[in-house]
Amino acid sequence: MARGIARAVSFGGRATAGWCSYRRITVAVCLGNLVAALLVLRSLTAPASFAPTAPNRGGGGVVQYTEEQIKRVEQSIRIRREAEPVELVQAVKKLQKVFVREEKRRKELPLVLKQKISYDVLRRLQDLGDNCSLAQQREVVESWRTEKLKDIKSASTQNQSNLDLSSEETRLLKRALEFNWHMLMEDIGLWIPEEVIHTVHDDKPENEPEEEEIIAGPPLSPQCNAELHTDYDGTAVRWGLTHHKESAADCCQACLDQAKNAKPGELKCNIWVYCPSEFGCFSPDKYEHKHQECWLKQADHPKLNFKDKYSEPYRDAHPTAPVVVPWMSGVISA
Repeated sequence: MARGIARAVSFGGRATAGWCSYRRITVAVCLGNLVAALLVLRSLTAPASFAPTAPNRGGGGVVQYTEEQIKRVEQSIRIRREAEPVELVQAVKKLQKVFVREEKRRKELPLVLKQKISYDVLRRLQDLGDNCSLAQQREVVESWRTEKLKDIKSASTQNQSNLDLSSEETRLLKRALEFNWHMLMEDIGLWIPEEVIHTVHDDKPENEPEEEEIIAGPPLSPQCNAELHTDYDGTAVRWGLTHHKESAADCCQACLDQAKNAKPGELKCNIWVYCPSEFGCFSPDKYEHKHQECWLKQADHPKLNFKDKYSEPYRDAHPTAPVVVPWMSGVISA
């Protein structure tokens, strides 16, 4: 029995060794690779039987688009193509061609010729003087252009104009003056602004009263004789730099109170001057006059310093002076 078992074991060992040989293992591996390659090729060439997909941003696989979503995307693409401004694109392309053509024409004009033109035009403008208007300048330049064109057209092959140009330069100048005049003006640095005429239209009816200017604070007493945009001269009874009042009515009342309570021999206030402007009031002295300054003055014969507006000669001499007198004043009635 032991001998039979030994034979069986010997037979099994030889069988296992035969099945696990290197040749059979190599064949099995090759067959496995071939099957895997065929499966991959099939997956790549097989027709798609499912809806388009897109990566899921959340990292959870893919998102499938429905047929309705695909139709909407296609419709959106079609609408964008139909809405494309074809005429505008074509017009822009035409303008680009025109600009390129004009740029070529501009480059054809020699720099020396441009300098000659600029010197000649500048000489004409200098002859006008410093007080000429813009209309006169444009008229002189246009007259120069007309003369040069007439001179060029009447000349023969040799240019006889004052510019002393060759025939080729004459041809280029003629084309620039006729077709590219504004471009030539830019090239030589000649720019004359348009003259703006400002016309004030008064639509206010003739008999309509003027709007009254509103003065902050309580109404002033008739005794104050308040005058807007007015500055009276006089001897200072109370220095306004350190004497401020909330309103013009209070300033006038301060003048009345001072005159009533003045001691014998003291000057009695009969003029009050108030600064109602929040931005302060102009004065030709060295001080900065602020809002609510109240000056109390006295004068036997009150005299105006300024009324309504400062004159142009005065504003020329005092550049910081405004147009309208900012002060308001009044002469106290007896």
